[in-house]
Amino acid sequence: MQDLATLVPRLRAIAGDEHVITDEVRRRTYESDGLTYHAEVPGVVVLPGSAEQVAAIVRLCADEGVPWVPRGSGTGLSAGALPRADGVLLVTSRMRRILEIDVPNRCAVVEPGVFNLDVTKAAAPSGYYYAPDPSSQQVCSVGGNIAENSGGAHCLKYGFTVNHVLGLEVVTPDGEIVRLGGGPAGAPGYDLIGAFVGSEGTLGVVTKITVRLTRQPEQVRTMLAAFDDIEAGGAAVGAIIGAGVLPAAIEMMDALAIEAAEAAVACEYPAGAGAVLVVELDGPAAEVEREYAAAEKLCRESGAWEIRVADDPAQRALIWKGRKSAFAAVGRISPAYIVQDGVVPRTALSEVLRRIDELSAESGIRVANVFHAGDGNLHPLVLFDDAEPGAGERAEIVSGKILDLCIEHGGSITGEHGVGVDKSRYMPRMFGQEDLDTMQLLRCAFDPEGLCNPGKVFPTPRLCGEVPGVNRGVHPLVESGQAEQF
Repeated sequence: MQDLATLVPRLRAIAGDEHVITDEVRRRTYESDGLTYHAEVPGVVVLPGSAEQVAAIVRLCADEGVPWVPRGSGTGLSAGALPRADGVLLVTSRMRRILEIDVPNRCAVVEPGVFNLDVTKAAAPSGYYYAPDPSSQQVCSVGGNIAENSGGAHCLKYGFTVNHVLGLEVVTPDGEIVRLGGGPAGAPGYDLIGAFVGSEGTLGVVTKITVRLTRQPEQVRTMLAAFDDIEAGGAAVGAIIGAGVLPAAIEMMDALAIEAAEAAVACEYPAGAGAVLVVELDGPAAEVEREYAAAEKLCRESGAWEIRVADDPAQRALIWKGRKSAFAAVGRISPAYIVQDGVVPRTALSEVLRRIDELSAESGIRVANVFHAGDGNLHPLVLFDDAEPGAGERAEIVSGKILDLCIEHGGSITGEHGVGVDKSRYMPRMFGQEDLDTMQLLRCAFDPEGLCNPGKVFPTPRLCGEVPGVNRGVHPLVESGQAEQF
């Protein structure tokens, strides 16, 4: 592999002097994504301004055998964009153009650095919006959403990012610009979009995205219900879904998460609530009225002692204020935290939450619970003080036990945050060796040299030579004995 210093002049010739960062202090800005527990200062940072520049940078890395990592806004929560000290960090944040809002075909064409919420803002005057809505949607990029197959509060009814992507322009790990999928009509053949979305930057980097736009509903009604504890709130969730009501969103926060949100944004949730449930219904007015009446009745029957209703955007924003700020708000009550992203069947919610509470009590480590209750996607926030020796390691143990609980109850180690570096070690707990080898074959088809976001998703660095039936050499990190760093 060539020394990075010799690549810098060539990178500057591609992207411009001001868009290649070599100063250590400035590079440190990019040392982690939203999960700051994992950090590594990148060898060099490059901010291309076009697909052609991206392709030229990737070709240079391929020619010189230099590993590279794609990154968007850096709001990810699995260390999926963790840089390499010996590699190039390719940041797409300059590519922020909304290229087209095609109302007749209900789609938009955007560059990867466009903020998620800005797509909705651009489409709103025409009566449309972009449905995927991660909590960080004001600052997270569509390209990053593609990498992680992000969801958000409304994925219960509207699905994840992959359900709203019609076409992609991507740069493959050998530096070729290719197009996957098509326009509104789609494209025949293998679902390569389905393979690329959620691949966590290991199959290439997206440079242009065609997304589906959704018509704004006739009516939206948002309800906030307060309960004594999360068990009662969980019972309400089961009752609502069991009754055939499909809300756009059902979100829950426990007492510790409520405390953090109040300290951060003064959301004014009901005082003394052990848990709150946010239920949002949308669609034709008559349908919303009918479903709201059913949801309110079921919440009261499950123990809700206060219910607030919002019909206009300002009231809705007030209810959502606490939930949308929950992750950042935890900083008000803890110096550091690890956020997890496990999934369990809805029927197992109460039992798993009870076990998490027991884990917290046994370990003496506080856990705040914020989650997409409608589809069982848990986001436990494991709190610790990073100034205390060993605290981070103890928090990681609790975090891992929570993931084990999810697997034990028929769930998954991730619902929308991805595997990245943070959860790669848990992959063998869900999948056997043959399963992992089969997944690796797909990665080999796109990235036979293993230079594109290496060390992510899979539990150890692997190249195609380590997968049965593919003839390549041993991964250089394995050969050099450095694999344990992953």
